Amino acid sequence: MQDPVVFRVERILRSPWLIFGAGAVLAGALALALWLLFPLYKGLLADPFWFPILVMAIMLNLILSSTAICILAERKIAGFTQDRFGPNRVGFWGLLQPLADGLKFLLKEDIIPTQVDKPLFLLAPAMALIISLSGFAVIPWAGEVRWPWAPDTLVSTQVASLDIGVLYVLAVASLGVYGVVLAGYASNNKYAFYGGVRAAAQMISYELPLGLGLLCLLLTSGSLRLEEVVRQQAQSGMWYVFLHPLPFLLILVSSFAEANRVPFDLAEAEQELVGGFHTEYSSMKFALFFLAEYAHMITGSAVLVALFCGGWAPLPFSSWLADSTAWWALLIKLGAYLAKVAVCIGLFMLVRWTIPRFRFDQLMRIAWLSLVPVGIALVAGTATLTVLGLQRTWWACLGLNLVALLGMLWTAARSGRTVTGRQDDLPDIHVEPA
Repeated sequence: MQDPVVFRVERILRSPWLIFGAGAVLAGALALALWLLFPLYKGLLADPFWFPILVMAIMLNLILSSTAICILAERKIAGFTQDRFGPNRVGFWGLLQPLADGLKFLLKEDIIPTQVDKPLFLLAPAMALIISLSGFAVIPWAGEVRWPWAPDTLVSTQVASLDIGVLYVLAVASLGVYGVVLAGYASNNKYAFYGGVRAAAQMISYELPLGLGLLCLLLTSGSLRLEEVVRQQAQSGMWYVFLHPLPFLLILVSSFAEANRVPFDLAEAEQELVGGFHTEYSSMKFALFFLAEYAHMITGSAVLVALFCGGWAPLPFSSWLADSTAWWALLIKLGAYLAKVAVCIGLFMLVRWTIPRFRFDQLMRIAWLSLVPVGIALVAGTATLTVLGLQRTWWACLGLNLVALLGMLWTAARSGRTVTGRQDDLPDIHVEPA
């Protein structure tokens, strides 16, 4: 029989009044503090130097806190796709489950095996998290704004406006493999080492279709600045996903591989490698790898939204708010951007619990024999459109994508390759008649 005290505590924690009441109290306290302290930071909001730093601090905390929300959403979506409830015991609707998970990681014993390379073993999870949080610096969250008390000053919600913004994102994304490879190497464990080697091969392979898809976009936009790419989509109303759906799919598939998400999580395949590169990790060092994965997913989704889905532009086929710098437009733009990022993250999670993991030879075959040839053909076609001055003409871009799609279907139909999951080097199966 359950202890009455435990029963009362569980009933209180599972009450919606506790969750929403605590949320309302915290939101009210935060709003009151912001209102009372407004004279102190009023000047910082209108300063072109300090305002991006405030945006950086706010977005960094938002991304880190969103990882807890992503953990709950991941488990809820898993329950939905598998026709079960998911976490629903800790707090109303399971809303306190991320808190319980965090306490579990904090209180677990921190074990460091004796044969590991200790400096690299400790550096790997920290490096994975830091690199995953570095890409958001060039994301234009909500364009530019003029505050009512400083009408002559225009401040940006982008932390760093770089001439090579897209190249910066690529450089940071390519560094993400170092944390995984160092973890596998430093663990002195064959399963962890295999996971690190798989991650390195996977990252190198899928950076090629990722770069080819981005090259199609850059030929269309003519700029490496993310804010310029977003501005073009907002002013024309034509999001680049409608002009180049196939390059969008190339980058989306490559993003799954870059973030080590199912069906491309071969670096941590538990059926084959126990846990892969993080087999020897425990406690918070183990948690840092998952925080890095979710932070990488959030940042990757934000970049994908900026490049193809209009960024802060609220509506497609409309230039609404494209030139507005009012404070209320800032709120609408930021809400639209975060909503699009949330949709992309939901897609990442839904795919994880829908498509089974590929075999490693299938993973490499998809990259080198499918995505790379298609990417090369799309880059060649987009370059031709650019020479002709048709790189932003919708019928020309969609015609190029249609021709590429028909070429893919024709090649698949003519190949005569047997549709099977068996490896090519396996012997044939001969079944003796009964």
